[in-house]
Amino acid sequence: MFKVETYSDSREKNYDLLIKQLKALIEDEKNAIANFSNASALLNQFLDRVNWVGFYLMEDGELVLGPFQGLPACVRIPLGKGVCGTAASRKETLRIEDVHAFPGHIACDAASQSEIVVPMIKDGQIIGVLDIDSPEKNRFDELDQQKLEEFVEVLVQYIN
Repeated sequence: MFKVETYSDSREKNYDLLIKQLKALIEDEKNAIANFSNASALLNQFLDRVNWVGFYLMEDGELVLGPFQGLPACVRIPLGKGVCGTAASRKETLRIEDVHAFPGHIACDAASQSEIVVPMIKDGQIIGVLDIDSPEKNRFDELDQQKLEEFVEVLVQYIN
């Protein structure tokens, strides 16, 4: 039975509710593109002070633009290039306070000031990344990183 729940004053509890909403949206759907699409829309609705939320998916050894919310974006990113390619090649989350200070940053939206990229790993293999940009410097903190990593873990469980 569907139950309406509201966000609280606790960011941690709100993230937990977000992850619960993600499960409800994707648990019965097998199509990966539909699930990535709903996940990006859900994050875009939930997060404040962001200007781009979306996925880059591995295809033939490079990251290719997947479902997203925001302005048109770079289509292909080689592994090791920019924040997304670096996070994917390292298989670790990168939280960048000032994208202009990141060597080799790929500027798709000139308004972006900070970024968090969470790699998606399934069976030890990188399948893509979650990329979120903000027009504010130092927008993302440790709690954002922890909960977005949990969000990605749940999402990856439902991706074939």
